Amino acid sequence: MSHRRVQRLVREGEARAWALGELSRPDLSAVRHPLGFVCLPLERDGGEGVCLHLWSGSLPHAETTTSQIHCHSWDLVSHVLYGQMRNVHAVVTDAGSDATHRVYEVVSGADGDRISPTHRTVRHATSLVEVFGPGDTYTLDAGRFHSSVVPEGDEAATIALGRGRPGSRDLSLGPLGGAAHHVSRQSLDSEETALAVRLITAHLT
Repeated sequence: MSHRRVQRLVREGEARAWALGELSRPDLSAVRHPLGFVCLPLERDGGEGVCLHLWSGSLPHAETTTSQIHCHSWDLVSHVLYGQMRNVHAVVTDAGSDATHRVYEVVSGADGDRISPTHRTVRHATSLVEVFGPGDTYTLDAGRFHSSVVPEGDEAATIALGRGRPGSRDLSLGPLGGAAHHVSRQSLDSEETALAVRLITAHLT
């Protein structure tokens, strides 16, 4: 189902019913995302994509090699199915000797993510903290540094819709002295994928 069609269903209040229908697909697969959630990709068409994202302590999660503070090369529309989501905006300022982080470029491919340090060193500070609950929808433009935070011990799931913006890059803040490296995406096995489906379904029914 297309990005535009899913966005319309979200606006019309049909997000939960749509998600339940998608969770019954026999071809579902899931991966552990380095930002701490489980991703169930549902649609990819050129520069557009639709996924379900799940944060749960019931499933092991991948660890990031940089930090949780990142920006996308695509415009995000996120709809909270259940739980609480905090969208924490970061103000990133170029810095020299007083820098605390380096900016890394993340290039994703079928075999994972290639993460490369750039020449840019920065400091950052928290600005706006937005808090969203079940039924809320929020947007985030490409190029905006932020982190997505679920309160410790809580669970949450969202519908994530992305639309690529030409000329934008996926970036992450990381250690000043880090080297280029490759991170493989870890696929969930069939039992873990079934558990992820059951966890989301239980909250939506």
